[in-house]
Amino acid sequence: MPEPVIRPATHADDDELAELDRRAWSPLHAVQPRPRPPYEPFFDARHPPEHILVAETGAETESTASEGFGAAVSAGPGLVGYIRLAPATRLVCNAHVRQIQGLVVDDRFRGRGIARAMLRAAYAEARRQGARRVTLRVLGHNAPARALYASEGFAVEGVLPGEFLLAGAYVDDVLMGRAL
Repeated sequence: MPEPVIRPATHADDDELAELDRRAWSPLHAVQPRPRPPYEPFFDARHPPEHILVAETGAETESTASEGFGAAVSAGPGLVGYIRLAPATRLVCNAHVRQIQGLVVDDRFRGRGIARAMLRAAYAEARRQGARRVTLRVLGHNAPARALYASEGFAVEGVLPGEFLLAGAYVDDVLMGRAL
């Protein structure tokens, strides 16, 4: 697969991002219920395009086991992931902190370094905005995401035990951060 292009989102990405978000929904990382119609727009007043970086790739064909041996499925061109990077709060005294408020990679493209590439692009964007720190929250049971973040220099800075009741189980909210 060619390297993904990571770029700022635009309003024109709304429908594709909304669809990607719905496809990628999982109880491993979601605290909201599975999206159901009628669907909300991806962008809103709290989540404008300027807080999103997207990963896109050109057309490629790949074989998928679910489609049968040797079957080919077109995977692009299109968006294969996004990362939401926003100010942690509106406080002036906190303006040096950016928070990752979502990171999604299309299931068909997992394991190809896209999440890591988007994280690194987010660090560069945060630095460009004058940030000195990046924080995030991740569900305690999301071991793959926690491992990725730890490998990228994030450290656990706090845990809110049993913060969420998801599918009948209490799940920790893990707060992580790193300096830029």
